Amino acid sequence: MLSLAEELGNVSRACKYLGYSRENFYRYKDLFSEGGEQALKDMNRRGPNVKNRIESHIEERVIAFAIENLAFGQTRASNELKKEGLFISLAGVRCVWLCHDEPKETARV
Repeated sequence: MLSLAEELGNVSRACKYLGYSRENFYRYKDLFSEGGEQALKDMNRRGPNVKNRIESHIEERVIAFAIENLAFGQTRASNELKKEGLFISLAGVRCVWLCHDEPKETARV
């Protein structure tokens, strides 16, 4: 966006063409002039939301349970874990499954 505005010589046209507001253009321009490309990359990174984090021992058990019972869905997994005394919703089970990176030795092709 910054290079297009420079090429056209008109900030308004560049913003209109790319669908950005001029306010965003100048914010990005200031960030770029202060820290270069790295400053623009860093502004998109969000920190982890730890208040919604599942306890690590529950997360480890959900992962182990999923590896032991590949055919079970999230509802069945949640119900079976409740029988073990681990209370996690089916959405929580799904979240663990989606956010977990499988170890290399158990990864399937």
